[in-house]
Amino acid sequence: MRLSSLLALLRPALPLILGLSLGCSLSLLRVSWIQGEGEDPCVEAVGERGGPQNPDSRARLDQSDEDFKPRIVPYYRDPNKPYKKVLRTRYIQTELGSRERLLVAVLTSRATLSTLAVAVNRTVAHHFPRLLYFTGQRGARAPAGMQVVSHGDERPAWLMSETLRHLHTHFGADYDWFFIMQDDTYVQAPRLAALAGHLSINQDLYLGRAEEFIGAGEQARYCHGGFGYLLSRSLLLRLRPHLDGCRGDILSARPDEWLGRCLIDSLGVGCVSQHQGQQYRSFELAKNRDPEKEGSSAFLSAFAVHPVSEGTLMYRLHKRFSALELERAYSEIEQLQAQIRNLTVLTPEGEAGLSWPVGLPAPFIPHSRFEVLGWDYFTEQHTFSCADGAPKCPLQGASRADVGDALETALEQLNRRYQPRLRFQKQRLLNGYRRFDPARGMEYTLDLLLECVTQRGHRRALARRVSLLRPLSRVEILPMPYVTEATRVQLVLPLLVAEAAAAPAFLEAFAANVLEPREHALLTLLLVYGPREGGRGAPDPFLGVKAAAAELERRYPGTSLAWLAVRAEAPSQVRLMDVVSKKHPVDTLFFLTTVWTRPGPEVLNRCRMNAISGWQAFFPVHFQEFNPALSPHRSPPGAPGAGPDPPSPPGADPSRGAPIAGRFDRQASAEGCFYNADYLAARARLAGELAGQEEEEALEGLEVMDVFLRFSGLHLFRAVEPGLVQKFSLRDCSPRLSEELYHRCRLSNLEGLGGRAQLAMALFEQEQANST
Repeated sequence: MRLSSLLALLRPALPLILGLSLGCSLSLLRVSWIQGEGEDPCVEAVGERGGPQNPDSRARLDQSDEDFKPRIVPYYRDPNKPYKKVLRTRYIQTELGSRERLLVAVLTSRATLSTLAVAVNRTVAHHFPRLLYFTGQRGARAPAGMQVVSHGDERPAWLMSETLRHLHTHFGADYDWFFIMQDDTYVQAPRLAALAGHLSINQDLYLGRAEEFIGAGEQARYCHGGFGYLLSRSLLLRLRPHLDGCRGDILSARPDEWLGRCLIDSLGVGCVSQHQGQQYRSFELAKNRDPEKEGSSAFLSAFAVHPVSEGTLMYRLHKRFSALELERAYSEIEQLQAQIRNLTVLTPEGEAGLSWPVGLPAPFIPHSRFEVLGWDYFTEQHTFSCADGAPKCPLQGASRADVGDALETALEQLNRRYQPRLRFQKQRLLNGYRRFDPARGMEYTLDLLLECVTQRGHRRALARRVSLLRPLSRVEILPMPYVTEATRVQLVLPLLVAEAAAAPAFLEAFAANVLEPREHALLTLLLVYGPREGGRGAPDPFLGVKAAAAELERRYPGTSLAWLAVRAEAPSQVRLMDVVSKKHPVDTLFFLTTVWTRPGPEVLNRCRMNAISGWQAFFPVHFQEFNPALSPHRSPPGAPGAGPDPPSPPGADPSRGAPIAGRFDRQASAEGCFYNADYLAARARLAGELAGQEEEEALEGLEVMDVFLRFSGLHLFRAVEPGLVQKFSLRDCSPRLSEELYHRCRLSNLEGLGGRAQLAMALFEQEQANST
């Protein structure tokens, strides 16, 4: 009885027990087989690579295994040896040795450089990483935005040979594929880039429209230059040693035939039109043929169209192929949306989980009131969300064009949906709302007053609300000039007499953060004397500063801290910068700082990376600590009365004590990174536009950032800098400043007193004290 009941209890678990037993048994058998057979292959492999097998090979193998045991080597730097900073490349692609996919070379001439070559550049240049133009004209003047290489000889074979030599020398290590074409060829750039992406780079490939040589066999083919052709990097590397011989031995009036004969005679490689299942398709355009009326399959699927006789025909071809690509993209989007709708029914959420528009991310869901994305209200003439904080400002510029495009799109979609039964005409915009969702794009909600017209001609006014979304497109990297972290930074510190007492603390911080780690940076002190200070018989107010600078030079041999003395009644930041600018070369990278700033290695590196000569100036926003009398240290978490933490500087180290709360001071612009050449160019433009007394008055009310903003064509980069943390201090707002600068100075002082919670608490305590 007991046995039967026990079997009844174990019956459901019997398959599991049998399965575990069988699995363990098979595992043990497999381990024994591996241990029995796993020794000989290793010994044989060592014997094959190292030579004849001998009895001591097993011992050497065991000994080598012991040598490769990991060991932890502690880092130690000899303090007596000079510190050497390791410079890393800007992109990981450079360290990995990765190459770009495709380079396009265009063969042009003196007659067509300013016509057909310009048309090629405007239609395909933005699709390729690099586009080069090669001409035999000596000293050819390059049109704007085009990189032209002049060889100085217009003979076809010479031009082709020098072009291949140039590609091998300058770009042979950077690109996998080279596409060579003529300037009378239209190329469908997206298809060509996709073709290069599907081909293997480890083969010698000569791909294009194959043509037969006159009198040669079927295997001897060359690629027609009018339709372009692809050369692999490996083939170009093999061809380079034979270019000089081919140029002397092969006579041909056409560069494409010369290249084809050179490849066949020297390497035995001929042109192919198909490789790895990829067909190079081309189309020969008949004379006076209208591209808009061409609808053959060969034309619609072509990679290249030839010949193109004029620039206008090139633009018409580009328009036609762009329309075809757009239609194909819309068709694919509709198919994908239909598939998403069909699959959404099978998900746990069902149709309720389907976002609008179909296929795009759902709207951002805030988790607290601080994450709620606000809507901006606008009309056709005004917006009620202004950058300067004003309640209402005119709708103009790009914002006005954005609203107009949204209105046109809304009306177009309504007519497309309801025609021919109804036709809508816009009367006016009642209300407009928009917001930017970082997960989706720009969202619009429009209340439109429309006039509806039926097929019978009846008219009626309707008010309808529509929603639109301008989705985020493909993210692209903006082309920026290359900069490195090896540039020397010249720090400039203007010092007023009132700031002399704080200068020693700055110098000590400079020694710890810059001189100690041997950063590639120098410091220039600009000592600003008043009209009656530092004269004969009067004490020098900067005597302590000069002594502190001399002490640093003594402590750090090889360090030179320069200082300049300037006498000014009302010092202007621009005038002071003029004095320093004349003392340094034009390629100097300046870091304009203040006595309350504490620049470190990270700040200097961001200065080097964000200030680009001829392109961009960088003015960081420092973190200003609040008044410690109003903003005491934080209470420990969980302490009685401890409220939410006020904002603190990013990267604050809690182990150093509780940091003081503060804010990023957007009103201050005293710190800046820029090159001397850019400053001199902006300063010359200021002097040219404002002359005489007008310039003198303007300099009193301008800062260096204002000079770059108003009188320079550079990009002005303004961003928060967590590495610049300043102690609380009240700025001296001179009444001689312009109204705008004086207002910004006063606002900076007021906002720097404390946060709203701290100020409210201070007022409350003051009222409580007055009431008692």
